Amino acid sequence: MFNRGHYVAQGKKTKKSAPITSYDTLLPGDFVVHIDHGIAKFCGVKRIQTTGTHQDCMELLYQDNVKVYVPIEDFHKVRKYIGKDASAPLLSKIGTARWEKQKAKARESLREMADKLVGLYARRHYLEGIQFSADSVWQKEFEESFMFEPTPDHLTAIEQVKKDMMSSKPMDRLVCGDVGFGKTEIAMRAAFKAAMDGYQVALLAPTTILAAQHLATFSQRMANYPLRVAGLSRFQNSKEQREIVKNIQTGAIHIVIGTHRILSKDIAFHNLGLLIIDEEQRFGVIHKEKLKQYRFSVDVLSMTATPIPRTLHLSLIGIRDLSIINTPPKNRLPIETHVLEQHDEIVHGAIENELERGGQVYVVDNRIKNLPHLQDIIERAVPRARVALAHGQMEETRLETIMKEFVAGKHDVLLSTAIIESGLDIPNVNTLIVNHAEHLGLSQLYQLRGRVGRSAEQAYAYFLVKSLKHISETSLKRLRALQQYTDLGSGFQIAMRDLENRGAGTILGAEQHDVIASSAS
Repeated sequence: MFNRGHYVAQGKKTKKSAPITSYDTLLPGDFVVHIDHGIAKFCGVKRIQTTGTHQDCMELLYQDNVKVYVPIEDFHKVRKYIGKDASAPLLSKIGTARWEKQKAKARESLREMADKLVGLYARRHYLEGIQFSADSVWQKEFEESFMFEPTPDHLTAIEQVKKDMMSSKPMDRLVCGDVGFGKTEIAMRAAFKAAMDGYQVALLAPTTILAAQHLATFSQRMANYPLRVAGLSRFQNSKEQREIVKNIQTGAIHIVIGTHRILSKDIAFHNLGLLIIDEEQRFGVIHKEKLKQYRFSVDVLSMTATPIPRTLHLSLIGIRDLSIINTPPKNRLPIETHVLEQHDEIVHGAIENELERGGQVYVVDNRIKNLPHLQDIIERAVPRARVALAHGQMEETRLETIMKEFVAGKHDVLLSTAIIESGLDIPNVNTLIVNHAEHLGLSQLYQLRGRVGRSAEQAYAYFLVKSLKHISETSLKRLRALQQYTDLGSGFQIAMRDLENRGAGTILGAEQHDVIASSAS
């Protein structure tokens, strides 16, 4: 059976970063979608004789072993199938109306989505938001106190954020920059501008550890200015929290930095003007729904190294403004990345090598029950290593103490769950070991790798799996992506790979799945 159609010229793509090639690379056994016939399995390219000539054709396998041969001029009608999970899709059946019905259902869903998007965009476009003032003398002085030289991308992103803030339209901007590329500095400059204009600022972080680090950084940078910065998370006791909540309501606190505790019902801001969300993809559905209420009343600045597919897609199609920081800071080296099967010798060698050069090590296993056993292995293999445990179920003050001691160099190895994945910035830690890496998502793995390599030292990341032969195809793709994207600034490519693998998601809802995949299966 042959497919006939017209050749459609493809537009020239602008190359802005490392190319994403996997989307158009088909291997025998891959699933594809033909616009006219539906989901099939790609069997390869064969040379077929037809009408007295030979031509290259794609061989596609459908239900009941029916094969369709697609000539080269119609290759544009075939795309790689991108589903919502790793399971094989149901092949379409030739000669029935089922595929047309599925397409009609998808079209209707897209029409409804488009209507909502138009309404969302129009509402945001015509609403009057807060118009912050131009840079003051203090703003310029504050920015000049930054101890590092900003990169061109960094400066562009800062100007885009400030331009949004000085506009009368509510800001909804996503800053996508690799780990250690200066997103926190952008947040501080925006927060300073808003606070000095008399508005409150809330910074929302996904973990208590990251919130505590942001609090320390903001407090240090703003110590010489008449601004009060406070933290609100489980690191503060009940009495401290009550006092902070009261001062938020009266306006005595200008900048509050915390976890989802900021979204609690008892929080009533006196004059909120800017909401900063760090690693938005780490928050759950309930928290994201609560965040929606702010998007049309205050300026919103989101920051991430690896946005989730839905967030990235909203930015790529223009519903959210996007700033990308691609340029790494000076003297940074790509992280040497290894994917290996679990062996005690690997752990021993990696830790010994790091301790020999005076550095520190992260060892991660996301199952708390595994940590004591790992600690025993490390302490027997490397007796001189000072090992500390950290996980989210620890008592708050104990966890805070351990983290402060590790930062101060009192421990050589921090053995923890993935609680460390977001935002920790300790330049002396340059070896990462992740146990059972196959159980973590691509974004998590990438964020974890970003905890090392934050200085001029060569950093190493070891992702260990039980067996390379017996892990799922999805897990293997994640690990291969990490090995493929080791260049500095590759967080955006990681997010694009995630967008390929998982689809764009339900753009306006809370679900993280693929509309077409749900209608096709």
